[in-house]
Amino acid sequence: MRRSNGPSSSQDSGIHSKRPASFHDLPPEIHLAISGYLIYPDALSLKHTCRYLYLLVDTGVRLKIDWLIERRSLHLECPNDRRCDLGSDLKFCRGSVRLLMQRRREHLECETRPGVGCLVYGTTTCTHRRKLSERWKRWLRARLTIEVWWIAAAVAAVVLAWLLSTVLLVA
Repeated sequence: MRRSNGPSSSQDSGIHSKRPASFHDLPPEIHLAISGYLIYPDALSLKHTCRYLYLLVDTGVRLKIDWLIERRSLHLECPNDRRCDLGSDLKFCRGSVRLLMQRRREHLECETRPGVGCLVYGTTTCTHRRKLSERWKRWLRARLTIEVWWIAAAVAAVVLAWLLSTVLLVA
């Protein structure tokens, strides 16, 4: 006689074997409704997650214009070139728009003006914004190559030697 292991046996594995529902299990109507609430950078990110969403999510001219108007109303930087091409995402994201979207991802524009808060999550304060010292260190690491660090170390050594020699001469 074979013993059953309870409700999780192979005979009663109906509900327990199903995987949890994911975003892709939702009907296309809900995908469209969700994408309709997104601003341009978020819609573009969602669009590039898979082929299905690439065809479904709209990042047309209207969404780009709405994003630029929102940025202007918040007194944030907007593309400064007069030839801002709204025709395709590739042409639109060239130049300054690419930089603006990168600054948004890194929360650099959050809390730059009083009362703005977090522009990515829409909260009153931004918990993801890096502190000034962290941003300064990251900028230095990205901009300064190894050769520049050696030059800076040599200059620091010369200045230190000069200071020590003046102190020893005075004493």
